Amino acid sequence: MSHEERRTARRARPLSLLLLAALALPAASCGGGNSSRSYEHAANANTGAAAPSTAEAPAPQERAAYDETAIARGYVVDGPGDGRAGGERYAEIDENPFLDAARAPLSTFSIDVDTASYSNTRRFLSEGRLPPRDAVRIEELVNYFPYDYPQPDGPAPFSVTTEVADCPWDARHRLVHIGLQGRNVSAEDLPPANLVFLVDVSGSMDSPDKLPLVKSSLRTLAEQLRPRDRVAVVTYAGASGLALPSTTGERKSEIVSAVERMQAGGSTNGGAGIQLAYRVAEENFVRGGINRVILATDGDFNVGVTGDAALVALIEEKRRGGVSLSVLGFGTGNLNDSAMERLADRGDGNYAYIDTPAEAEKALGEQLAGTLATIAKDVKIQVEFNPRLVAGYRLIGYENRLLAERDFNDDRKDAGEVGAGHTVTALYEVVPAGQRLENPGVDELKYSRPAETARGAGAGELLTVKLRYKEPEGGASKPLNVGVPDRQASFRNASENFKFAAAVAEFGMLLRDSRYKGQSTFDGAAELARASAGADLRGHRAEFVRLVETAKTLSSRAGDGR
Repeated sequence: MSHEERRTARRARPLSLLLLAALALPAASCGGGNSSRSYEHAANANTGAAAPSTAEAPAPQERAAYDETAIARGYVVDGPGDGRAGGERYAEIDENPFLDAARAPLSTFSIDVDTASYSNTRRFLSEGRLPPRDAVRIEELVNYFPYDYPQPDGPAPFSVTTEVADCPWDARHRLVHIGLQGRNVSAEDLPPANLVFLVDVSGSMDSPDKLPLVKSSLRTLAEQLRPRDRVAVVTYAGASGLALPSTTGERKSEIVSAVERMQAGGSTNGGAGIQLAYRVAEENFVRGGINRVILATDGDFNVGVTGDAALVALIEEKRRGGVSLSVLGFGTGNLNDSAMERLADRGDGNYAYIDTPAEAEKALGEQLAGTLATIAKDVKIQVEFNPRLVAGYRLIGYENRLLAERDFNDDRKDAGEVGAGHTVTALYEVVPAGQRLENPGVDELKYSRPAETARGAGAGELLTVKLRYKEPEGGASKPLNVGVPDRQASFRNASENFKFAAAVAEFGMLLRDSRYKGQSTFDGAAELARASAGADLRGHRAEFVRLVETAKTLSSRAGDGR
């Protein structure tokens, strides 16, 4: 069987998620049966044999490509037992393995600026519980924090920073740090915004950490609006309605009053709601502006059973028409994380989890420009490793953002967006050439040995970072390539950016009890984070250290090895 046949065979069969069912068009045909366990295969399209650096870390030799046919794959975490929800749903994560650089020199993925996993992890730890492993998406933990990367000084909308140093959890390996910095845009210079909030006011939202927190979030947003901005509010439960017609930003009192009048009650049927939200957005469409629907929900939908394909088609159609979709998740016990992440992905938007008023202020206050204004779309990264210097490598996180090698140059393939002022960080753990890789069941190559690789231009580079991106209104992608040498820097001499990102990744691997955690410890992650916290004007990094210490205590009590 060819790789393509194996990839097709492993695709998950479409299932009818409750969230997708409730939001789908009423005219859509019925899908598969309702299930409390639905699965999405988040794929690794970087083909080639897996090459774990130890025999204890076997991995699949090939993994299915992530594409638009993949359906949310999640598992249920028991809720609080209040009878209102069947549990929380998270997409199952099959950790990226080490890959043999000689067999698979290319690693391709879409960037990700979502941060929901970090604030959701914080919520679990604050409640005195370790998060379920698949609630921990390491790239979202790392990207929750801004980093001190330089502003772009050329025509590209973002700068690219690279760094290589010792790996703190495995002294035999190297750690590669790749950082993107989006161009800053002041609030005054943002294009006019046309926003429509689609707010779930069903009975499941009647909780202090749900609808009241939604109201707090919308009040925070209202304070940021300028006279040229517009905002509307659509609510949905048993029926949908226009709680606030599209209103200009200077009429803040009217906006806040409409928000305060919202009350929770009834069952949820989001189908008509999302259509109304899109209709309002289109009626007030601003050419050259920010046109976005923002869904605020806990994901507990319980009325209507239809297939999810119609919803995905709707979101993608509206995205192509210039209206994006972002998702704000709220509450506990019935959070449908896997579906909400997927909705935001399909809508070219962000997915954030709001657990506190402070998080609402971060997402819709201090980082509003990045949340709303896209400066580059369909941003893809392809890293080419030099097999003369690299025996194997592993991308840390981004499991549900992986792309096939051919997708990198395919402008039809959707990818992630970079917002104004956003930073994006990716880490690779690299096994230097000369180290033996345990790769059970795979014979050594006879012809394409690393030592026989040509010594042409770039032979001294460890890797090359290649990027493709589109302008916000563009249709053709632009390339950007950066060669990365290994200057044999020690970890001690690495930058604060490098060290702090490594500490967060180490923390994520510990929470996931990763097979690749090596010598990681909570104490080590906390010490490293404290030493590299920098100015930390808003206290986010200090809070991270406290979370690491909390996780250590909970892990010791649980005795689960994490």
